[in-house]
Amino acid sequence: MERLDRIWYEGEPVPAWMGLLEPCYRALLAARRSLYRLGVFRSTRLSVPVVVIGNITAGGTGKTPLTIWLARELEAHGWHPGVILRGYGGSERGPFLVRPDTAATRAGDEAVLIARATALPVAIAARRAEAGRLLATDHGCDVLVADDGLQHWALARDVEIAVVDGARRFGNGRMLPAGPLREAPERLARVDFVVVNRSRGESDWQPEGGAPCVPMHVTGGRAFSLARPGEARPLSAFGGQRVHAVAAIGNPERYFAMLEGLGLSLVRHAHPDHARLSRADLYFDDSLPVLVTEKDAVKIKDVEGVDVWVVPVAAELPGGFADEIHRALHASKASA
Repeated sequence: MERLDRIWYEGEPVPAWMGLLEPCYRALLAARRSLYRLGVFRSTRLSVPVVVIGNITAGGTGKTPLTIWLARELEAHGWHPGVILRGYGGSERGPFLVRPDTAATRAGDEAVLIARATALPVAIAARRAEAGRLLATDHGCDVLVADDGLQHWALARDVEIAVVDGARRFGNGRMLPAGPLREAPERLARVDFVVVNRSRGESDWQPEGGAPCVPMHVTGGRAFSLARPGEARPLSAFGGQRVHAVAAIGNPERYFAMLEGLGLSLVRHAHPDHARLSRADLYFDDSLPVLVTEKDAVKIKDVEGVDVWVVPVAAELPGGFADEIHRALHASKASA
């Protein structure tokens, strides 16, 4: 993954084999899109409205924090939301109801994290429509939020939200595998909202034309001990000492930058996205605290002898954004 980051985002030359595969990816994407337009492949429309959150690049942009935020906001607006995902990294193919105590090896780390963070119905399935039917039929959900479903055209949607990393944006601007793009940047003109995830102090960037652009900040304030449940402390309490920061997420640099922005001095340990962390990945030959992401914490079982702390993060967005989604969903119901 480090090599890909250097190629996609840091200007390292694209290997010849990647360049040769890029037109193949473009052709396959165009063919698949055409088959849906022609009706050869059909999109399933569910009995309840669907909000899709996704991105046009590979890797992490902040979709899961936004999914958690939106699900909570919809509940506060009187809806009964559920969340559907593919369940990447889990053994279950679905449809499968995810509970807060479900093992990440069964449902994937993101699904378990969302179930714990929201206490709302969460379901996974390779075909998202099957997960959606489960929640709408058996669990009373009247709106569904699909995490990472922008390119899953088999599921019809009422609202599309694309998340863009405000710092990395589109990297070298090339399509997979030569660059990080799943779809061309012009795709953003056809979504309903573009959410730009940026750290405080980053330049105010927004895509040209198209959908309304909404700023998002992902922040953390406290850490919770894995070894001593119930013990918590502010992240500022770790200032003045070095800490090990461990992350197996799509963009660990954003997590590291957040901690450094809070005054922490880090020893960085980046792992591939969704990697299963063992005790060996958390044990270092010193007595420094180890800080892990909330997404990684759902996969960690053995912390004996290691001072491991979980750092939850939360998305912050303008208050009126949830109202806009609420109105868009009611409009889609009225026109159904």
